[in-house]
Amino acid sequence: MSHKQEAISGGKWMSASTAISTVLQFGQVAILARLLEPSVFGIVSVSTLMIAFFNIFANLGFSNSIIYKQEEDRRVLSTIYLLNLILGLVIGVVVFFSWPLVVAYYKEPRLEAVIKLSSLYFIIVYVGQIYLFLLQKELRFKSVASIDITGTVAGTIVTVLLAYNGFAELSLIYGQLAQQTAKSVLQMIYGSSLFSPTLTFDLNLIKDHLRFGLYNVGDGIVGFVQANSDNILVGGMLGVKQLGYYTLASQLAVFPIARLSPIVLQVAYPILARLKGDTGELKKSYLTILDLLSYVNLPLLAGLFITADSVVPLFYGPGWEPTIVLIRIFVFVSIFTFLVNPLFTLAFSKGKPKLLFYLNLFTLFVKIPLVYFFAQYWGVVGIASAFLVATGANLLVNFRIVHSLIGPFLGEFFRNILKPVLFCLLMVGAIAVYKSYADTISVLNISVQIAMGALIYGGLTLRYKYPLTDLKSLRKAV
Repeated sequence: MSHKQEAISGGKWMSASTAISTVLQFGQVAILARLLEPSVFGIVSVSTLMIAFFNIFANLGFSNSIIYKQEEDRRVLSTIYLLNLILGLVIGVVVFFSWPLVVAYYKEPRLEAVIKLSSLYFIIVYVGQIYLFLLQKELRFKSVASIDITGTVAGTIVTVLLAYNGFAELSLIYGQLAQQTAKSVLQMIYGSSLFSPTLTFDLNLIKDHLRFGLYNVGDGIVGFVQANSDNILVGGMLGVKQLGYYTLASQLAVFPIARLSPIVLQVAYPILARLKGDTGELKKSYLTILDLLSYVNLPLLAGLFITADSVVPLFYGPGWEPTIVLIRIFVFVSIFTFLVNPLFTLAFSKGKPKLLFYLNLFTLFVKIPLVYFFAQYWGVVGIASAFLVATGANLLVNFRIVHSLIGPFLGEFFRNILKPVLFCLLMVGAIAVYKSYADTISVLNISVQIAMGALIYGGLTLRYKYPLTDLKSLRKAV
């Protein structure tokens, strides 16, 4: 199977997984928004932040190093596996006993039970994670997709059932644990043919992986603070209720893009890692990735921008109106973000993860002062705006780094992105005209708006970008 066919096949399975997971996530949030108050979403967001932060240390970037080095040595993999288990246990204990500090910072006693329960995540996740890395390395994306779907379904069912039965914020934590337990078990089952651990534990065997991983950890820490300083400051400065609004807006505008973009990147990285010496092919692949992400993400974000004032009250109910302006700001954050993300594939394919570290360090120094200053004058909207400005600065430096890795590319990039931008402007204009005549909020009106947008953007794309003949050829390739 050629690299193109492998990418198409992998993309098909990961697309199916992401589509199902995204629908379930939206459904879950829509249900919970009517059952739980905004502060509950803020409380759970704190737990999610802690899990994301300590995840940086627990795998030391081994996923990327295993794929980059195409690692197959059983002794090396066994050492990595045992080291991950040890780190997971240690981190779980640290998280468990960190609850007094977290409660003191956010001034929210309900966080005690949430943090203690969340500590179990680290004991669960690293039991099966190395099998996931190996499945990705071997391009077995059908298995990866099946694992993701099953885990998401299990987590959603547990979360909604417990929320209906009064578990409040703990329902979301139990749902996360159920989801990860299902995924870890399936990772071991699907990956058992690729690896069975021994009792080998020799750090000398994984020196190269540790060196590779140090930049991952450094980049991860800086990247985490850079990406989440706004969430941390919203909760600390404005309280968990405002953090709840901020979290829901982010989930609606940023979460889908955060799910869609990795489909392409997750499939592309193992393939590009095999092309690391061919700069011409890397440049071509990078531009193809940007082009695909633009055609997929831009219409979704443009549609969300123009329909946000209808979507929020219709799907989430009363009381969530403050999220509308935040959603519209996050739409532009998401546009900058999906354009930034493909640098990941280039940096690791070239064996230069330190570039990501330096980029995140720069963005961190830009973002934190902006977030603090804007919050003083404009509250939660100011923090979202600071996030937007910092993400824009990150994009400018990101493109400069890309230029240093693959040479000039901006001319071709702008020519490629011009069409989807114009298609989106026409789509948004048509929907705005319709809304000026049909301004009531109803399922019918939002359905008409979505259908209009899909027909306009889809029709223009089929006419000027991807003719039906090309799509039929693609379908045969799949």
